[in-house]
Amino acid sequence: MGDLLETFEDGVLTLTMNRPEVRNALNVPLAQSLNEAARRAADDPAVRCLVVTGAGGAFSAGGDINAFPSSDGDDAPSPTPLVPQVHTLRQAVEFSRLVHEMPKPTLAVIPGPAAGAGLSLALACDLRFCLDTAKLTTAFSRIGVSGDCGGSYFLPKIVGAAKARELYFTSEVITGREAYEIGLVTRVAGAESFEEESRAFARSLADLPTVAIGFIKKNLNAAEDATMSDTFDLEATHMALALETDDHKRALQAFVNREPAVFEGR
Repeated sequence: MGDLLETFEDGVLTLTMNRPEVRNALNVPLAQSLNEAARRAADDPAVRCLVVTGAGGAFSAGGDINAFPSSDGDDAPSPTPLVPQVHTLRQAVEFSRLVHEMPKPTLAVIPGPAAGAGLSLALACDLRFCLDTAKLTTAFSRIGVSGDCGGSYFLPKIVGAAKARELYFTSEVITGREAYEIGLVTRVAGAESFEEESRAFARSLADLPTVAIGFIKKNLNAAEDATMSDTFDLEATHMALALETDDHKRALQAFVNREPAVFEGR
């Protein structure tokens, strides 16, 4: 088996980071596999929800320290060696952008520790389902680095600027339950029901009107930086497009018939 496992069922594509011997720490091959899988999922109409999780009772311990780019020698490095390092780091974390922008719901299922870059990957997803006793931490300041994988972009938007600074500066370890209480994760469950409840939640996301969800994500993402007028214009454009979808027309008929709507992502 490889470092990334892919399973598909009932519209849900699950990507499982599979390096349990290092708590699914991220190295370049795993990051590239995540990127490639996310690109395929974004373009595949059969995929109606993307789940990312980890094997062996952990989500991800963050970047694999043994795979960190570094400079040799005792002398202070010149600016030139930073160029390939920046490029490597930037390409390795494209997964965060891809799951944030893809026009379908994305869910991080966190069965255990999520730290550093691992937590950042979870933050990039639309929603997070977490074991109530899982340990979560930004971790970066503990090893004297500033962080990557988009955590500094996503965390303030989720918990607010002040709380994000606190979590980044202190690298405090919090439980899944505590993360839920501050809005960092969407839902939590105990160990006895975690697997069943997380699967049911992912399946419920796959049942949503995927085209409309894609428009909703574009609206919300754009609204983070756009003016009110631009946001209203974008909403109107996407609303007009959504009104023409089969999902909308079918949902209207179901409403008239007092039946539950069934969406097919068209």
